[in-house]
Amino acid sequence: MKTQYYTATSLDGFIADSENSLEWLFQFGEPDSSSYPDFVRDVGAIAMGSTTYEWILNHPTGEGADRSPAWAYEQPAWVFTSRSLPLIEGADIQFVKGDVRSVHQEMTQVAGDRNIWIVGGGDLAGQFYDQGLLDEIIVTIASVTLGSGAPLLPRRIITPPLKLLSAKAYGNAFAELRYEVSRPTQ
Repeated sequence: MKTQYYTATSLDGFIADSENSLEWLFQFGEPDSSSYPDFVRDVGAIAMGSTTYEWILNHPTGEGADRSPAWAYEQPAWVFTSRSLPLIEGADIQFVKGDVRSVHQEMTQVAGDRNIWIVGGGDLAGQFYDQGLLDEIIVTIASVTLGSGAPLLPRRIITPPLKLLSAKAYGNAFAELRYEVSRPTQ
């Protein structure tokens, strides 16, 4: 079981633009192939921040008056927020706040031998990193620059550095980098 931060970013390191939009990413459509189907099959629990959750709420799918927020995940999710947010009907979501360590313990029990996915954002992934709970970073880099926005991972990670496990191109617009998070030696 691993705790993984799996996300997409612009070439200059932003996961959302300055208005918290992902439209820059959706211009590419669905990639011909990616690691996502295999990745998500191994996920047993999801963590996300309130900005990511609100983006899902504010971008409904469907047509006409029946448009409602889409919940694309079968796994139980923990949304970290200090505010009261509406629940997406039919989704297995718990709203939580505070230290990620205690929530991670609960997520680990629920996930069993499957992985925990930190969907976003970067600061939430950083909180898991700060507590020594982040095992792997899988980032797909898109061939655009945004200039500003929500940073990929707003933390200094210098010693020990991340360990590159793999690099793979997907089409002519994406490169996926997979890193192991090294633990400081005591």
